[in-house]
Amino acid sequence: MNKSILALSVLTALVNGPLAMAEDSSSEEAVERITIRGAFFGQQVADAVKTPTLLINVPQSASIIGEQQIEEQGMFSVADAMQYTPGVSIGLGEDHRDQITIRGQNTTADFFVDGLRDDVQYFRPLYNVERIEIMRGSNALLFGRGGGGGIVNRVTKSATTKTSFTSVSGNTDTFGAGGVSVDSNIAIDENHAFRLNAAADNVDNHRDFKDGDRFAINPTYVWTFNDDTQFNASYEYVNDDRLVDRGIPSVNGKPLDAVYDTFFGDAGFNNTTLEAHIFRVKVDHRISEHWSVNTTLQSADYDKAYQNLYPTAFNEETQFVTLDGYRDTTERQNLLWQVNAIGLFDTGRLSHTVLAGAEYAQQDTDNARMDNVFEANNDDQYAFLFSDPLVIPSRSLTDAVRDRSSDVTVWSAFVQDEISLGDHWILVAGLRYDDFTIDVTDRIEAANGSADGNNGMLSSSDSEVSPRIGVIYKPVDALSIYASHSVSFLPRSGDQFLTLSLTTEALDAEEFTNTEIGAKWNITDGLNVSAAYFDIERENGATVNPDNPEESLLSGTQTDGFEIQLTGNITNQWLFTGGYSYLSGYQTTLSGNGDGEGQRLAQLPKHMFSMWNKYALNDKWQLGVGLLYQAEQYASLSNNVTLPSFTRVDAAVFYVHDEQLSVQLNVNNLFDRDYFPSAHNDNNISTGQPLNARLGVTYRF
Repeated sequence: MNKSILALSVLTALVNGPLAMAEDSSSEEAVERITIRGAFFGQQVADAVKTPTLLINVPQSASIIGEQQIEEQGMFSVADAMQYTPGVSIGLGEDHRDQITIRGQNTTADFFVDGLRDDVQYFRPLYNVERIEIMRGSNALLFGRGGGGGIVNRVTKSATTKTSFTSVSGNTDTFGAGGVSVDSNIAIDENHAFRLNAAADNVDNHRDFKDGDRFAINPTYVWTFNDDTQFNASYEYVNDDRLVDRGIPSVNGKPLDAVYDTFFGDAGFNNTTLEAHIFRVKVDHRISEHWSVNTTLQSADYDKAYQNLYPTAFNEETQFVTLDGYRDTTERQNLLWQVNAIGLFDTGRLSHTVLAGAEYAQQDTDNARMDNVFEANNDDQYAFLFSDPLVIPSRSLTDAVRDRSSDVTVWSAFVQDEISLGDHWILVAGLRYDDFTIDVTDRIEAANGSADGNNGMLSSSDSEVSPRIGVIYKPVDALSIYASHSVSFLPRSGDQFLTLSLTTEALDAEEFTNTEIGAKWNITDGLNVSAAYFDIERENGATVNPDNPEESLLSGTQTDGFEIQLTGNITNQWLFTGGYSYLSGYQTTLSGNGDGEGQRLAQLPKHMFSMWNKYALNDKWQLGVGLLYQAEQYASLSNNVTLPSFTRVDAAVFYVHDEQLSVQLNVNNLFDRDYFPSAHNDNNISTGQPLNARLGVTYRF
């Protein structure tokens, strides 16, 4: 198959399944554009955009991490992938979930899979991922609530009728962790295909007692009815069971010395489990030469629990460590439906790419929390003499101190038009309407009665309009200069529906306003560079009044920065991926009265730089070298504890025996530096892995 045909078929599969826009003049122009750049689609188009639009024509910053890069750099988690993404820093996430900060906006919920919301707190596996798309900037028009700094979309592998194949991979590292995975596609005939992705791995690292196991399986089925209609079905099961390790405490404004591997918890108690069942069906249909439509329905059930003891303080003089703890359980059922209609047509001299869609979501959550109680003081916190390992005093769990159920219903509709205004200008404009309703039952408050003014029945409703506008100037086809303005919102119940109270249910939603200017240049068909400057203002953020914990105050923040990234083949032998970001962010107001606190935002390194190089020595041997630099950052908004800057160097060797057998060796932290990549607060600080190596083997047939 030649490159042009391959490029067109790839983009067709990404956006419309079997649906190809053809025949009319505007469609022919689009096809020609796709053909030119489509062979490098991983860098040039994004499923998250939802239209057949090249990234050079999208007025926002984006990063695409393809399957090849994921495999070559030995990425096994979202955190691994984000380390090589400008403008994004990773959080500890209490060591039971993915948590990131995008352009200064911390989130546990701005994750999507195949364009659908994936907001449950867990560690997302990458065994079935074709690529990861990071779309920076406020993204409410395409994705709804949240996404104030950006979103992360995983595009999963699906069955194909083009060919049959099977690959089996295994790996092990110097800590004793390892895993196996299989990717098998069966092209039953020209209309039917079945694919199975599965993985099993165990968790281990340099930290004492760290262990765990995860198993995941994802069968997919494709049925092409005819040239106009295709049906996709998938099911994913994930089972994750691992120790929870919330890191080390701090002393005198920095991580505690000489406890790099010490576990500040109870190996018999600290644990998190997840069991997830995710069903999804999607139908793509070409209505006419000009219009296509796709619709997706997903039903998912998540059963999540975690319990932990963790450090809250360390007294350097007495050598006493203070621990706290609890157990938290969450059950969530998500029913998500989405429909997108895409049209390519002309009106006079103007060419349009129109996207119109609607979404419905029903998310039901049960959450409970039980506090830890130490027998010595009948309190949830207790200070005792440090030892390695810790000898933890007797304790137990209380009855539930939080027991809530929430029902969330969301209706959304949106429209966007990409208008080509001649040869050099493109206008992108759109609006989204969201109706978000949450009803909360606080069972403890309900049992206490309504004499205190709270009967345990809380509710909130937000109706929000999210605009987006962008202007793109293209002096030549390979270069675009753009400016954009977009708005996003987050309901008062937060991204996990747990923070609604009498004082917050009537407050307006949080609002994120993103202004961005940037440029993108396809230097060659296989090499591109992009740069962007942005400013994000966050208003109506809720924070607890330090003088009165029963009162919520409104706060505001402002973040601005610069990002640049270069991706592609510098020569036929040299593949390069690199990026740099400069970030500045502060709290600006408290209670909306203009009294700015001035603290720098947490987990926001001023400078971040990353690069990955792969060089082919010959047909069989390749070398890889990567570098990560992260400037110092504050562990929390208190600005009392600083995580030092660090530089980490990684390396890899690849050997391709033939088309069937390949071997790779990844060596991380080549110079064995101590470093602290992330934190959850001032006394939950993660320690980076020392020098380690992972050997992987893949066999294809």
